[in-house]
Amino acid sequence: TRPGADPGSIGDRNPCGEAGPQPCARKTALPPPAFDQRMGFSAGCSRCCGFPAGGGEWSKKMDFLLSVIGFAVDLGNVWRFPYICYQNGGGAFLIPYTLMAVFGGVPLFYMELALGQFHRTGAIPIWKRICPIFKGIGFAICIIGLYVSFYYNTIIAWALYYFYSSFSGTLPWASCDNPWNTPACTNYFGRSNVTWTNFSRSPAEEFYMRKVLEIQKSGGLYDVGGVRWQLLLCLFLIFTIVYFSLWKGVKTSGKVWVDAAAQIFFSLGPGFGVLLALASYNHFHNNCYRDALITSTVNCLTSFLSGFVIFTVLGYMAEMRDVEVEDVARDKGPSLLFITYPEAIANMVGSTFFAIIFFLMMIMLGLDSTFGGLEAVITAVMDEYPQVLAGRRELFVLGLITVCFLGSLSTLTYGGAYVVKLLEEFGAGCSILAVVLLETIAVSWFYGIQRFSHDVKAMLGFTPGMFWKVCWVAVSPALLAFIVISSLLDQPPLMLFDYQYPEWSISVGYLIEASSFICIPFYMVYKLVWTPGSLKQRLAICIWPEKKPRDPRADTVCMSPVL
Repeated sequence: TRPGADPGSIGDRNPCGEAGPQPCARKTALPPPAFDQRMGFSAGCSRCCGFPAGGGEWSKKMDFLLSVIGFAVDLGNVWRFPYICYQNGGGAFLIPYTLMAVFGGVPLFYMELALGQFHRTGAIPIWKRICPIFKGIGFAICIIGLYVSFYYNTIIAWALYYFYSSFSGTLPWASCDNPWNTPACTNYFGRSNVTWTNFSRSPAEEFYMRKVLEIQKSGGLYDVGGVRWQLLLCLFLIFTIVYFSLWKGVKTSGKVWVDAAAQIFFSLGPGFGVLLALASYNHFHNNCYRDALITSTVNCLTSFLSGFVIFTVLGYMAEMRDVEVEDVARDKGPSLLFITYPEAIANMVGSTFFAIIFFLMMIMLGLDSTFGGLEAVITAVMDEYPQVLAGRRELFVLGLITVCFLGSLSTLTYGGAYVVKLLEEFGAGCSILAVVLLETIAVSWFYGIQRFSHDVKAMLGFTPGMFWKVCWVAVSPALLAFIVISSLLDQPPLMLFDYQYPEWSISVGYLIEASSFICIPFYMVYKLVWTPGSLKQRLAICIWPEKKPRDPRADTVCMSPVL
């Protein structure tokens, strides 16, 4: 099939999509011979003519499942869930969390997997087949993906620094006898009659702040200071791994309720385009319904396990310091990873061994998620511009990695932790929730729940039940609208390490947040202006799929032609 040809029809073509004899009666369940724009050849040809699979489809079912789980289970499961769970009442928080998962997170997770698998394309061009006027959602997803890559990989670089530092007889954050320690350093483990005050700092806290970050050399966002060359080297190694993992394509590899909903959506990750991208490489008849349930279950169980571990550690540390638990975990975010956990590990038997495997685990968790996030951008852009990028994946990935690396430089300065916090709050905050809301509305209300259910039946052999339809049409959009509105109305002051962010930095954050979401209304206006006809005709064209979705009957093709 030539680029630009209709990938959903076979017509007078053989199974490879070329003019010639028709297939015989011996049929096999294969995906339709659509032209794979990512690799520059027909995906059907790769399976019936012996060409290499390349990046056209997952080599094994387990590769896809592990990739999706790897994206969903990330560093946030280890630090964000335990903190929010404790902040909102501990065990009582599990009730709204579970309800939000059942009625919001899991249905949208299922929806995205099904969309990606059926339409077999990335987050930008998929809207031509759903509702063209919402194509700006795809561009917004890519911009959000870039913002996340600017800070998320820096956190992995911190973990790599800790991993390297763990190869020592005595862990460097186990005592107060180091050059970077101050008189406020207080080591209370294994000692009695230790007085802990509001000015006391643990060895792990001073190692993180004064050795890893060297934040004492920064005056805040006004004066972030120079770049830490050690962290720069760590980040370079991380992006090198990311590049060589992605260059060839996928083949292996009240407020309580608001917090509960936000956690489940950020954790499962609908709206980031990753699920669309990964599922687009699936076999057409893959059981994405089962995949959604398995991945969601693993994700939630991982969060629960992390919560049990961190509550135990925090409780013990609070007892040793004779303070409240909230005074131990003062800073939400990566501090739990780089202060609380290391402090607990330093006081275990065999601390060096456990520190090595813990931070190796952190690196693996982070890399899995960054692979998925960047693959979403790569797939979306390459599917949107196949004429330009076909056969040039390696160069495009190299360019994307370079942009991400340069965009991360500000997070490697002495005040880089302040930049990381700002990007974490605004890079993928309300904007990603609003994107998921519009995505749900576009699919359920404009594309139509009956049409979408028919697509799922064509892949899986059964129609989604009434529960899923009600969630897609009403419950999930209502939950998302509630979260977005509540988040906009409730904006607490932004603080990190007792540093309160200035007003101008909050304004910058709002601009970052708006810069991705603004793509959606801009594209709507552009689409309406450039579409010919009257206003009524333009609206009709803009909300109707431009490309006919694949014909499920084309999924049974023959392995050999009639002789």
